[in-house]
Amino acid sequence: MAVELKVPSVGESISEVEIGQWLKGKGEFVAKDEPVVTLESEKATVELPAPVAGVISEVVRKKGETVAIGETIGFIDKDGKPSAPPPPSTEAARPESKAAAPKPGEAKPAEPKANGPQPARVMPAAERLMAQQGLKPEQVQGTGPGGRILKEDVQRQVTADVPIPPRAVSGGNREEELVPMTRLRRTVADRLVAAQQNAALLTTFNEVDMSAVMALRKELGELFLQRYNTKLGFMSFFVKACVDGLKQFPAINAEIRDQNIVYHNYCDIGVAIGGGKGLVVPVLRNAERMSFAEIELAITAFAKKAKENKLTPDELQGGTFTISNGGVYGSLLSTPIVNPPQSGILGMHGIQERPIAVQGQVVIRPMMYIALTYDHRIVDGREAVSFLKRVKEVIESPTRMLMEV
Repeated sequence: MAVELKVPSVGESISEVEIGQWLKGKGEFVAKDEPVVTLESEKATVELPAPVAGVISEVVRKKGETVAIGETIGFIDKDGKPSAPPPPSTEAARPESKAAAPKPGEAKPAEPKANGPQPARVMPAAERLMAQQGLKPEQVQGTGPGGRILKEDVQRQVTADVPIPPRAVSGGNREEELVPMTRLRRTVADRLVAAQQNAALLTTFNEVDMSAVMALRKELGELFLQRYNTKLGFMSFFVKACVDGLKQFPAINAEIRDQNIVYHNYCDIGVAIGGGKGLVVPVLRNAERMSFAEIELAITAFAKKAKENKLTPDELQGGTFTISNGGVYGSLLSTPIVNPPQSGILGMHGIQERPIAVQGQVVIRPMMYIALTYDHRIVDGREAVSFLKRVKEVIESPTRMLMEV
């Protein structure tokens, strides 16, 4: 009995997705709830689990194709048998004296090599294309799960084998690789361009002495780790500082909707995280109600999901303000781009020891540049500069957050 593999709903307002990597090919057995294929939406990449255990009997839609929510992309045969040979059992490990002797006139079967390289698994579509191009499995590098050879691997090899006319160059490797943009990357690109075209973006800068925060982390970091089983990072301080600033300057936490300004009475802070598919921005809902530990635990969980490409669309939607930490990659200064329809984004940067003047004396302090990019249509310069100054004050004297002064 064949069971349909249908594209599930992956989030509000998303009507279609792009087929990503098929994790199981035609003829392969799949257990119930085992991931079969990845689906890429404009917000995230999700895995489609098998609704039942069985054999993939048909793959209807291929990688890179756009499909609608609810559309059937494949079938699982509950009663089917895998086309691939089963894994070696204990029977194969019996002594030769117990093995069946060859019949008269029949060639003696070759003995398997226990420690030799195993032949690569070739997916059906890849096998057909290899036959057309006259390629052998050992000529193609498989990139699928377990080293399986996919159709895309064969196409890449065919492209690499096409002779390229010589050019008058100075030498060196000048190969090129054409890789289609993922749906997520295309959406990010479109939105970044739209942000530049549709908003009046301006960036203001300041610098922060990180001495007080670093001293607190040194003093309480071990106790924090023991109690909450997570490290006390810098991000929780900046989230708290931004919440404090957004309460004082609500326009930075607002958005333009049609001809109106929508003020949010809550702080949904997006935190930019590097993941398996690039930069993603999961959202801390109601950050104004979260403790330091809750913020750090949430960010740790988001980072783990991002690396495994398991962030859900709901975790990436919305947000009233964003914080991006380019300092983890070594950035000293940058101008972050606002994430529409938000009106502001804070950019954190690397911490460097620099000489500064304190009460008429030159001292060495761990300093960080911070930047606020804002939509000048809704946020005035005075508000933006004052917000960034407030963040600076709170980070340099964290007790102000507790006293609300």
